[in-house]
Amino acid sequence: MLQLNKDQLIHQIRTASKKEPADLVIKNGKVIDVFSGELLETDVAITDGMIIGLGDYEGKEIIDAQGRFISPALIDAHVHIESSLLTPGAFSDVLAAHGVTAAITDPHEIANVLGANGIRFMLERAQESSIDLYFMLPSSVPATSFEHNGATLEADDLEPLFQYDNVLGLAEVMDFPAVLNADERMVAKLAMTQKHSWRIDGHAAGLNAQDINVYKAAGIRTDHECINVDEAKDRLSRGLYVMIRQGTVAKDLPQLVPLVNETNSRRFLFCTDDKYPDDLIQEGSVDYNVRLAIEHGLDPITCIKMASLNAAECYGFREKGAVAPGYEANFLLLDDLKQFSIQQVYAHGKLVAEQGHAVQEHTNSSIKAEKHPLTWPELSPSNFAIPLGSAQKAHVIEIIPNSLVTRDLVEKVSVKNGCFACSPDSDHLKLAVIERHNGLGTIGLAIVKGFEMKSGAMATTIAHDSHNLVVTGCSDADMIVAAERLREIDGGMVVVNDGKVLAELALPIAGLMTDTPAAKVAQTLKNLRQAATSLGVSESFNPFLTLSFLSLPVIPDLKLTDTGLFDVRSFQHIPVSAE
Repeated sequence: MLQLNKDQLIHQIRTASKKEPADLVIKNGKVIDVFSGELLETDVAITDGMIIGLGDYEGKEIIDAQGRFISPALIDAHVHIESSLLTPGAFSDVLAAHGVTAAITDPHEIANVLGANGIRFMLERAQESSIDLYFMLPSSVPATSFEHNGATLEADDLEPLFQYDNVLGLAEVMDFPAVLNADERMVAKLAMTQKHSWRIDGHAAGLNAQDINVYKAAGIRTDHECINVDEAKDRLSRGLYVMIRQGTVAKDLPQLVPLVNETNSRRFLFCTDDKYPDDLIQEGSVDYNVRLAIEHGLDPITCIKMASLNAAECYGFREKGAVAPGYEANFLLLDDLKQFSIQQVYAHGKLVAEQGHAVQEHTNSSIKAEKHPLTWPELSPSNFAIPLGSAQKAHVIEIIPNSLVTRDLVEKVSVKNGCFACSPDSDHLKLAVIERHNGLGTIGLAIVKGFEMKSGAMATTIAHDSHNLVVTGCSDADMIVAAERLREIDGGMVVVNDGKVLAELALPIAGLMTDTPAAKVAQTLKNLRQAATSLGVSESFNPFLTLSFLSLPVIPDLKLTDTGLFDVRSFQHIPVSAE
């Protein structure tokens, strides 16, 4: 947190008392007071990047707000930078353009590929950011014991990383059974964190009220996985902060906002969790959450408070979250309160974005991630055979559009020569997860429904959380072509039809990210979406982000890992055959 030396303190006191002019004064604005919920027509005086006074001030530089609203800048309470496909610098440019000047990030995606070296890469690249990027250390690398990833991080591996000033605590604890059973390795991480910090994030997907008791007793303080009001009530009553998530796949805000009221609003925050760059550019970040919550009937100032002061208090940022003396000069000039239309964005008293664009965009860095080989055996159609014998019914993973949750369907499927046969007419496709880190040769196979693909295949090396290769399609041949193309480009995303690559995005940094500018990545993603649509894939959700979460075995109901089909409710593998 911010520490001022004696000279800085004297300077701030003298400018606050008007004995010296402030560095910057914003005049003719309406300050959004997140403490009282009122609007204040007053000057805002800034010195050394800090707000030193509200009232009538003179400054070395004067900015006329022209009647605009002066809002605290926004904080994204939980986000994975890697899901933006961008490096921290490029990611921060996009966030700054949307009024976000601080984000609490969890680098467990790159950690699952490159281990502690991946976290250090993110920490070092974050120093190039125009905003404040904070890190929670991944709690579950690997995420589970029944799949293969690229690294293992124990408490002893994580503890040295607390030497970085922007490391806050322990990221989302998603291995609830390990917490429930007081697993020695998990307890070591919890205890290690509590030596350095009180900040521990939760991941309470599908947990009931009794389970939340266990989480809270373990020192966990937040949850971003609520999908309905009843779940949120359980968490609020047990003292957790509830993060209302609105990302590219998980869109929980409309279901949760009705619970927010004047009494409990202080315990709600906003987060994006996972959001693609095209959505970040077009919709926005937490500013979109604010606008959407206002559309759903919440008071605008309450929404702004949830996106600023609440998040700051949750994570112990004493100098963030408000436009008031003693707070960092992180603020927005808004043209309209209800529309939350942002004219300018200031971080630490400096203009960082204007009219939806960063003032100075990040350029490529000399800091490089270590090379990661993509290793799997040469593939053949036999690798994609799903034996069913005489059975005609199978467990099918059903996609729920714009949700991380899936359904376990038992349906009659097509069988040929004793193996499952893809049936586009029934919307039954093959799904494969192929281990890519250590050349183990493990391949998990399943049947998926909901993509509506009529031909071809899609593949990506983004496969939460172990980030193996995940591919789906109507034909084994196209699935093989898609997989091999990703090997050639060091990871990324690809759409294939009749043996030809229709669109691709190379992600050479751990198979997760690229140094390509955000706008170009967004255009490439548009090309990928168009290519997928040409194969009949539904336009009602993001197919690649949905595909990448079908391998996440900590979100109900059915998921697929490189070791097989996994029932999250019973926490065990099950056969594809339902007979």
